[in-house]
Amino acid sequence: MVSTAHLASFAGLAFLLVIVPGPSVLFTIGRALTVGRRAALLTVLGNSVGVYGQVVAVAFGLGAVVAASAAVFTAIKLVGAAYLVYLGVQAIRHRGALQTAFHAEQDVSSHSPAAALRDGFVVGAANPKTIVFLAALLPQFVDTTRGFVPQQMLILGLCIPVFGLIFDSLWALVAGSARSWFARSPRRLAAVGGTSGLVMIGLGTSLAFTGRKD
Repeated sequence: MVSTAHLASFAGLAFLLVIVPGPSVLFTIGRALTVGRRAALLTVLGNSVGVYGQVVAVAFGLGAVVAASAAVFTAIKLVGAAYLVYLGVQAIRHRGALQTAFHAEQDVSSHSPAAALRDGFVVGAANPKTIVFLAALLPQFVDTTRGFVPQQMLILGLCIPVFGLIFDSLWALVAGSARSWFARSPRRLAAVGGTSGLVMIGLGTSLAFTGRKD
């Protein structure tokens, strides 16, 4: 079992990591503005599940491999970057059709809950910087005298997706509230779609060119 002191210390670091706006926040805001609050909240949920998938991978050894292998790091990084660029291109291509996204029947067919969860999961699971962060920090908060080490990491690692679920959801709600203002003008909607696409392409490109110190 994890000690209370270690859990509190790691929770503090996780809180600082999450509250600083990063790719997941920008992605969530873009989804809230383009496909709506509900889809954005599902994206946040998928992202949190993807991040916890990284926690599981780190707890059972993948984190150490990623931290040690430039090839594995690069492969995961490029998968995440390519998916973000793909989503960005799709947003730009369909920016003129965003007006239809404000009709429930269009939302259901074009942006299903499964698709929103999938998008969030891929973005969360394919961020190599989070894996390296977890691989570097989780072992420092484990007490080998307290039993099964992977179990301790799984408990500690819950802090990041839980905080992410809370604070990214707040971003989604705020952005979703502003969506009605954009709905009054097709031109505003097209601008949102184009800008959101450019942001996602920028995030993907930035991720692709993020290097390692080794």
